[in-house]
Amino acid sequence: MREIIREVRRKIIGHREVYLRNEEAVKQHLILPLLEELGWKIDDPSEVRPEEKTGEGRADYALVKGGRVVAFLEAKNLNINISKAVPQLAKYCFDMGVEVGIVTNGARWLVVNAFEPGRDVTERVVGSIDVLSEPIERLSLKFIGLSKDVIESAIRFYKSLELLENSAKDLVKLGASEVKLAEYILSLPLRGYVVGVEDVGPSDRILGVYVFDGGWKFIPVEGRELKDALVAVLRYFLDKSPEEDRRAIEVAINKIRVFGIKYEKAVSLLRGIEEEKGVKIRLVL
Repeated sequence: MREIIREVRRKIIGHREVYLRNEEAVKQHLILPLLEELGWKIDDPSEVRPEEKTGEGRADYALVKGGRVVAFLEAKNLNINISKAVPQLAKYCFDMGVEVGIVTNGARWLVVNAFEPGRDVTERVVGSIDVLSEPIERLSLKFIGLSKDVIESAIRFYKSLELLENSAKDLVKLGASEVKLAEYILSLPLRGYVVGVEDVGPSDRILGVYVFDGGWKFIPVEGRELKDALVAVLRYFLDKSPEEDRRAIEVAINKIRVFGIKYEKAVSLLRGIEEEKGVKIRLVL
């Protein structure tokens, strides 16, 4: 997901003039690649239908699951203020009984709740995504709400995300540090229990690793032992290391895979990485 977002950014920055005047280029180059990465089969009419007819006109795309339209998507040129397209999008949705509306010019995405009695349609935007200005880590989470797996719960997803962001801001204003707040969230039993290196036991099964390296990053673990977590961390730093250090890291990884490593040694090495790299490591059990 992150690489696709980076690629879309590069296209917008490098070919801005094209996308300012060419809506079809926006669709083909900026929108469809993201939809495909989000699990949609963009060349399968049972999932993505272009120019879907409604009683209020034609929507650029209908997103379909189980034979039912679950969202309409409107595409615009890069020079269009997409907020002005929300009323027409809402008409498409309301006419066909579709709850989720999406409008985008490739750079900005708005997610609209078509059914919210008592609120003006322009106030029904529940999600906003800015590809150019938001950090990759935030974008990769925000786009999950538009994935094929989550789209039917998109309204709830974006409302929950907004609540989380507002609560986090309030806690920081009240004196909580950003690092402590991030550590607290990581300690919640969402994937499993998150513990420090010194708290993991020899028989614990490792589900994944978090590394705080300018921000918390989740690293999947191929196996379930502490040695597998160590290998995952070493691989994380492999590409970040100078050429002369990479060979040593590769040798260490191969030795661990072939010969294994004692629990105490693995703990010691993980602690050493924390100190040497100036990072924090947390293990998901």
